Amino acid sequence: MTKAELIKIVASAAKVSDKVAGEVVDVIFRSMAKSLREDKRFEVPRFGTFSVRARKSKEVRNPQTGALIHIDATRTVGFKAAPRLKKML
Repeated sequence: MTKAELIKIVASAAKVSDKVAGEVVDVIFRSMAKSLREDKRFEVPRFGTFSVRARKSKEVRNPQTGALIHIDATRTVGFKAAPRLKKML
């Protein structure tokens, strides 16, 4: 599903214009990002939990040249599905 498809679904369900639904979707995504930045987690009951995860730095090998490449440590977002969501799949 694309963001545009999500906006259409929200607009239809809430009986509002696509513009208003788009603003609502944008606010939701901004709120999720802010929560991840500040609280390191965002939980949606019966859907799942988004959380910040740390990746360690590592050395990997370029398969074409065989040269070692250093990859810096970074943070990423992980998702753990709730049991109810897993049952729906």
